[in-house]
Amino acid sequence: MAEKNLILAFETSCDETSVAVVENGTKILSNIVATQIDSHQRFGGVVPEVASRHHIEWITRCTDQALAEANVSYDDLAGVAVTYGPGLVGSLLIGVTAAKSTAWAHNLPLIPVNHMTGHLYAARYVGKFKYPQMALLVSGGHTELVYMKSEHEFEIIGETRDDAAGEAYDKIGRVLGVNYPAGKTIDEWAAKGKDTFHFPRAMEKEDNFDFSFSGLKSAFINTVHNADQRGEKLNKYDLAASFQQSVVDVLAEKTMRALDQYPVKQLILAGGVAANHGLRSRLDHDMQKYHPDVTMLQAPLRLCGDNAAMIGAAGYMDYEHGDRAKLDLNAEPGLMYSEKK
Repeated sequence: MAEKNLILAFETSCDETSVAVVENGTKILSNIVATQIDSHQRFGGVVPEVASRHHIEWITRCTDQALAEANVSYDDLAGVAVTYGPGLVGSLLIGVTAAKSTAWAHNLPLIPVNHMTGHLYAARYVGKFKYPQMALLVSGGHTELVYMKSEHEFEIIGETRDDAAGEAYDKIGRVLGVNYPAGKTIDEWAAKGKDTFHFPRAMEKEDNFDFSFSGLKSAFINTVHNADQRGEKLNKYDLAASFQQSVVDVLAEKTMRALDQYPVKQLILAGGVAANHGLRSRLDHDMQKYHPDVTMLQAPLRLCGDNAAMIGAAGYMDYEHGDRAKLDLNAEPGLMYSEKK
């Protein structure tokens, strides 16, 4: 075994090609991310075939750069971690194939990582995890409340029934003429506007922890289209603020009620939408007001999007628990928390 627990991690679940070297699950030695945003902007979203081709072009270069920046060789590694789901099947296959080839060629253990667990472990770089804990994971494809009684023990207590929060941001962004991905721009506009449209807060008061953003998206689009038909110009900042307020209200309300029902020591906020300043500010306020005894760890802004460093952190945890995959590991685009390889 290598002297230090260095994990080489691969992340290719969607439209970022990323390779990282992580030490002991808590120190990033390198984290190379090749983004494809420019390639997908003209389509208004990620095109799976385009994403897969870019991963093929970049995966080897990212790997070489990650090792060089970390100043390590394959002989220094303890294992190879890779996202094998959920995500786009073609994209996942590139990372899985690269990881399997590396593990086989250098006789290293192969560690399978759930992409959403990776997002959660991005917060591990901020502070030590304490259990039991609750995680609010919000991204372009997922919105979930996850209860963790102990390390390696996950239970989804709430999830979106239709559009994820980040997906809704991108869809209303198209209506406003905002390039993909729209989340950052909508967040910036929201800070300049007011909640004047009072869009619906779907499922906010229902006796469950699930989410729904499809109705909000439709209400937003109908409001804009109706105004266009009347020749009326709406304030884009107020539209953004009204949309974001609805999203944040529902996420915060459900999270606070989950913490009422599940006593925990820690709340984790992670995922692409965790970079949203409106959401961060609201949770900071609500945690101090309603759950001052629960600490909150927010994933660093630079690690909220898809990246291999978060996979390295989760991979190290899996490595410590003895999780290993055989070389017949396959991509599993619909992977759930309950499934273990």
